[in-house]
Amino acid sequence: MTIRKILTAPDPRLRKISEPVEKVDDELRRLMDDMLETMYDAPGIGLAAIQVGVAKRVIVMDLAEKDQEPEPRYFVNPEILNPDEKTTPYEEGCLSVPDFYEEVDRPISCRIKYLDYDGNPQEEEATGLFAVCIQHEMDHLEGILFVDHISRLKRERILKKLRKEQKLAASA
Repeated sequence: MTIRKILTAPDPRLRKISEPVEKVDDELRRLMDDMLETMYDAPGIGLAAIQVGVAKRVIVMDLAEKDQEPEPRYFVNPEILNPDEKTTPYEEGCLSVPDFYEEVDRPISCRIKYLDYDGNPQEEEATGLFAVCIQHEMDHLEGILFVDHISRLKRERILKKLRKEQKLAASA
């Protein structure tokens, strides 16, 4: 497995809409394994393929607590079905928007449909942190960052700081 570079805002590739996966094969499983390794190394709880520069509709996730056994999850071509009308705020962060956290309102639950690691169709109910995380990662597949859900002023301030940090890092 390979740890890949995570793209950070305002990289324009993060705004690209991801393409559906035609089939789950060994090459795609290698990508998912690399993504999982990259996510653990970061560390994070979810990662979309576009965040490592691959515009495919693929997400990996692990919501296990630090003292628990890892519980890796794989979502290929995920779709949200029937999001709850009721929303709740949740403080979100993102590996592509490092060191910034803001409250985002999202549906408290949703049904999701996807292909698993082996290409088998799955459907399940997502609630709590799982619902928040899957919706956050699925936004990435549409070229949306969590900062797009906050006020324009806050978003611009965060992106300005990230651009400044990237310039400083590039000149070092």
